[in-house]
Amino acid sequence: MPKICVVADIHHGAPSFTKNGPAAAALMQGFAAFCAAEAPDLVVDLGDRISDVDAATDLRLEREAAAMFAPIAQPVKHICGNHDLDHLTVAQNEEILGQSLAHETVALDGWTAVMWRPDARIRRPGGFVLPEADFLWLAGTLAAATGPTAVFSHVPVSGHDQAGNYYFQNNPDVSTYPGGAERVRAELSRMAHPLVWISGHVHWNTVTFVGGRPHVTLQSLTETFTTHPETAGSYGMLELGEEIAWTVHGRDAFAFRVPAAQAARRWATPLPPFAEHPEIRERLRAQAAE
Repeated sequence: MPKICVVADIHHGAPSFTKNGPAAAALMQGFAAFCAAEAPDLVVDLGDRISDVDAATDLRLEREAAAMFAPIAQPVKHICGNHDLDHLTVAQNEEILGQSLAHETVALDGWTAVMWRPDARIRRPGGFVLPEADFLWLAGTLAAATGPTAVFSHVPVSGHDQAGNYYFQNNPDVSTYPGGAERVRAELSRMAHPLVWISGHVHWNTVTFVGGRPHVTLQSLTETFTTHPETAGSYGMLELGEEIAWTVHGRDAFAFRVPAAQAARRWATPLPPFAEHPEIRERLRAQAAE
């Protein structure tokens, strides 16, 4: 049964709003110890390794964040978040991390792990923009899937409500890809195999079922808004087999399990607005004539 350890939104650097950036190094030591104890098949970093400042500072912070992964013996896959790209390029992150940050798939004992790395820069103004090439790569990968799949991304695509979120309740437009997320969900609805989607970015633990498939967001390693005044220290374990099991460790603990077969359900296309459905429209006309 594949096991994947996941960390998100490390935000190494100075304190920023509710992010305790100076705690990142010590918390990453705890995550590395967790990985050593659990011996996962894969470790995934969902991005936002730093809290950005400027190009020179960000280069230093990214190098320091990359060094925090050095004690981990298992294969590590990195994804860039928006803070990793505010002042740095993808190529600079690749050089620091020592790996390609193009999209890729990883075979894991009957499951496929998809590292989806679309453009994660936030335009100001404009927010996130999903490039067509990134969408088409994912659409093609999902269409070609021959078995259960776990997708990892920095930005979630579930469209889940941000009410109560410190950062995004009043800024929901930068919690996802406007327009692009809907297209991705439409592609997922065509897929016949089990699927789970794991993201970071929004700094809280959630699970949202879209068409029966779980979309999960992982709390930031250094966030405090849900555990004030303490730091959440969150990281996750994803176990994949006949069940999809997700467990978040730290002060903001969270867990769920769902049969993998249930995450393969293909639900009927939702009804149109009732007034546009011919049978319902006819029924309403008949009721009005009575």
